[in-house]
Amino acid sequence: MSQELVRLESMIGYQLKHLQSVLRSQMDEALRPLELSTPQYACLELLRRRPGASNSELARGAFVTRQTMNTLLRGLQDRALVTRPAKAETGRALPARLTSAGEEVLDRAVTIVDAISDRMVSRLDDSQRDHLAEALDLCIEALESPEN
Repeated sequence: MSQELVRLESMIGYQLKHLQSVLRSQMDEALRPLELSTPQYACLELLRRRPGASNSELARGAFVTRQTMNTLLRGLQDRALVTRPAKAETGRALPARLTSAGEEVLDRAVTIVDAISDRMVSRLDDSQRDHLAEALDLCIEALESPEN
């Protein structure tokens, strides 16, 4: 293995991106029978936690653009998994909510995603899992805070 490849593989950012890529691929594959993508799953999960969330809030939470979220929401609405008013009560926001069918699909999706998450950390003991979660939170905090 070349020195450059060894250095690349030892970089934490690269490892995180590799993990994210593998996780996304596994989730997309496993959610396909439910006719869901990972961003659609994330949207449904966010709506369960924050009913009435706006398109912008959902886009930020699912790591997609507002335009992508709007398309995604229309697809979920066409499948009767979410509802949105035809017209905004105030401003331009069309708050989305899960339907009972959306709740059912999400429950099935959560089981699938939990199994993948469990597999992802299966080689870690409880202490390592706690340390990993704590370390990742610190990394996120460091990058989200203004530089000093």
